[in-house]
Amino acid sequence: MADTEYTEELYRQTVAERQRHADLLRDLDPADWSAASLCDRWRIREVVAHINATATQTYEQFLAAVEQADGDINLACDRTARSDAERFSDAELLATQQLRVASRWTPGPGNQQGALAHEVIHGLDITVPLGLPAPEPQVLAAAVAGGDPASYAFFGVDLTGLQLVAEDADLTVGTGQTVRLPARDIVLIVTGRRPVPQLQGTMAG
Repeated sequence: MADTEYTEELYRQTVAERQRHADLLRDLDPADWSAASLCDRWRIREVVAHINATATQTYEQFLAAVEQADGDINLACDRTARSDAERFSDAELLATQQLRVASRWTPGPGNQQGALAHEVIHGLDITVPLGLPAPEPQVLAAAVAGGDPASYAFFGVDLTGLQLVAEDADLTVGTGQTVRLPARDIVLIVTGRRPVPQLQGTMAG
């Protein structure tokens, strides 16, 4: 598939995920919005606020927030998510999610896979604890395909000596001893949401 066609396919998947999340969020009750997400110390509403920051925060405001956090991007994002979760109602968060469905935002010029990963990963932060449907396996695979040790290290994940192979999609991550899992579980592992499987024969010390 040509690069342009591949990018457009990733964009189509990104749009579909955003719309799917908007549809799921529409059915949440207040208790669901206040439930714990997979993100440490964030409720569902903080996760939605964070995803929506691509529409509610300009790039200049993002840079200013990072500067105020002494260069710590994670801290800047945490502060913004918490602030937006307080100032926007559930209905406003949902409305913003719907408005940004067709957005062409990417985390860096042309990084459409990064945009898809942003939706997929944080979508799992919402859907897994609430018992809601995950993306299709091929969408999960597309979001993290081609990752390398540096990208996993960003999430504090070390896959040394381990190869994760999806049972339900074309996705292989890492090299070494093979562990077969659903694509959803692989995404949760490589993004630090679930523990890395122990190598067979390895005992915890």
